[in-house]
Amino acid sequence: MRPSPASPYRSSRRDLLRSGVALAAAMGPVSACSWLSTAPEGSKEPPRVAKGKEAPALAERVKQGKLPALEKRLPARPMVLEPVDRVGIYGGTWDTTILGPSDTAWLDRTVGYENLVRWDTKFEKVIPNVAERYSVADDGRTFVFHLRAGLKWSDGTAFTAADVAFAYDDYLLNKQLFPELRTLYVSGDKAARLEVLDEHSFQFVFSEPQSLFLYNLATPYAAELTMTPRRYLEQFHAKYNDKAAQLAAQKRMSDWSQLFLAQHDAWTNPALPRLHAWLPTNTFDEDNRLVLERNPYYFKVDPDGSQLPYIDSVVYAVVGDPQVMILKATNGEIDMQDRNINDLENKPVLAREREKGDYRLSEEVPTNSNTLVISLNLTHRDPVRREIFQNRDFRVGLSYAINRQEIINAAYQRQGEPYQAAPRPDSPYYDEELAKQYTEFDLTRANEHLDRAGYRERDDDGFRRGPDGERISFAVDVRPEVKVQVSGLDMIRATWRQVGIDMRLNSVSRALFEERRLANQHDATVWDSEGGGLLEPILRTDWYFPSGVESINYAPLWLRWYQTQGGSGEEPPAPVREQMELYDDLKATNDQTRRDEMMKRILQISKEYFYHIGTSLIAPTFAVVKNTLRNVPESMPSSFIFSTPVSVNPQQWYFSE
Repeated sequence: MRPSPASPYRSSRRDLLRSGVALAAAMGPVSACSWLSTAPEGSKEPPRVAKGKEAPALAERVKQGKLPALEKRLPARPMVLEPVDRVGIYGGTWDTTILGPSDTAWLDRTVGYENLVRWDTKFEKVIPNVAERYSVADDGRTFVFHLRAGLKWSDGTAFTAADVAFAYDDYLLNKQLFPELRTLYVSGDKAARLEVLDEHSFQFVFSEPQSLFLYNLATPYAAELTMTPRRYLEQFHAKYNDKAAQLAAQKRMSDWSQLFLAQHDAWTNPALPRLHAWLPTNTFDEDNRLVLERNPYYFKVDPDGSQLPYIDSVVYAVVGDPQVMILKATNGEIDMQDRNINDLENKPVLAREREKGDYRLSEEVPTNSNTLVISLNLTHRDPVRREIFQNRDFRVGLSYAINRQEIINAAYQRQGEPYQAAPRPDSPYYDEELAKQYTEFDLTRANEHLDRAGYRERDDDGFRRGPDGERISFAVDVRPEVKVQVSGLDMIRATWRQVGIDMRLNSVSRALFEERRLANQHDATVWDSEGGGLLEPILRTDWYFPSGVESINYAPLWLRWYQTQGGSGEEPPAPVREQMELYDDLKATNDQTRRDEMMKRILQISKEYFYHIGTSLIAPTFAVVKNTLRNVPESMPSSFIFSTPVSVNPQQWYFSE
């Protein structure tokens, strides 16, 4: 499923937390020492067998004359994937589960990532992928890419620079198909220009330096450049086919653009050529499972020159309930999965049943930083609440009045530590003071700051009065399905009452939650924060100043002012404007040292301004991995931007038996 055209940076959502209490109780008590461990229990390596240069089924098709020889299917210089442990063997089916058509993010994150460039497996740098090599001009405005000669789509047609040009010029720049171009392709207020140099080479030219462009090209937000096959999709595009509208009418669609988008959807149209390692053979509408089979034209090989992937097929069983997914895992019916089942409350059950299900738990280290961030709306439409919320002492006082360790113990399985919305310790931008300030539970300090804020006077019930003489009372929007946030927020409500603050929980649906944020109708929200680990802080600055989609939680009007370059919204205070200017300069700076300095200054201002109130650091989660599935890292980053787990190369996973 493609990211929303309207969001240059869609939220990197963790899976919604779901309760596994009833199932855990049914399984009986669990030893904390054993179930918290993700260490595998035994791993004998099988005897090796000759694997050949391609999967046996493909070799048979070549022999029958139904498929070109391997050397004609691979590019001149295939990409070589180094195995995690050792070269594998062919065969087997990767069984996993999916909620259904609304859960196609799991397809994207398991098989749907083949960008021009990609992250390395540790999420530390950008490396070539579909593009064999690339270069950046000294001025930081021109990026040249050279595709792999002989690279082919899954239907055997050549993948060339013309495909990338079609994806950019005729799809991304076409407002009927893509109403709002993603900011990664924009510098200043101008879209980049794509120039085709030859059959395998092209360049993006920006009006101003764009130092983060390669980073952004490695994210899912740049997937369209390598997922828009020109020869196939031209037939549905009005620019290339004057009968496209007629075709749309025959399909009972409103216009050609609707037909184009339907044909371009990778997970509802199996006929769409692609570059992925596995290809869908059916749709959700046809069966209660989605079956993907190996791509005979896949462009990656192992160190022996054998074509990948090793695994023959991937089967996604459609399961509407995460609790059923857990039962399937404990019954040994899942080979690898994290999505929908790796919440901490599910870990005791899944750890206890490892032997029965013949699996291990691998570690996933999230790049999100905070479990529960309370964002007061600093640009509230009501002037009184705006004045209260913008008072820094008020926010600091509320932060001191949170018993974070109690919340960690009760809601998060004792996993994590008190933390603000800040870069994680594994990030080069980690700042201990930013992460830890005001996280002590200290009601004395809380009262001191709330008094200093000017709200010393209380009503007959002990609640503080605001500048209008009325009780300070506000609601925090929360989604009821995120049960741990509801319970955590309820504990915060109790301690805030002790310092004279009347906070209420406003339980709303996900749709209404989004609607209220976008319309600047909320008092406050609770959310988890992205942009914490490894390289993410410099790419996801939403929580460090009003700059990205999640900034609507705490400053929607300042965000709008920044995104429209002052055209709408509301001009923010000077420190916030300084952050915005710094980030614009950062994106235009080629010097990495200088970029890091500017990012650290942005974080310093964020620390001083103290936009929102965090609770605890998100603890490592886990994935269920069948014991016979090899070359899966024992630990991996977990992030939407990193596309976990596909960025650790499932193409080189294999079954030992």
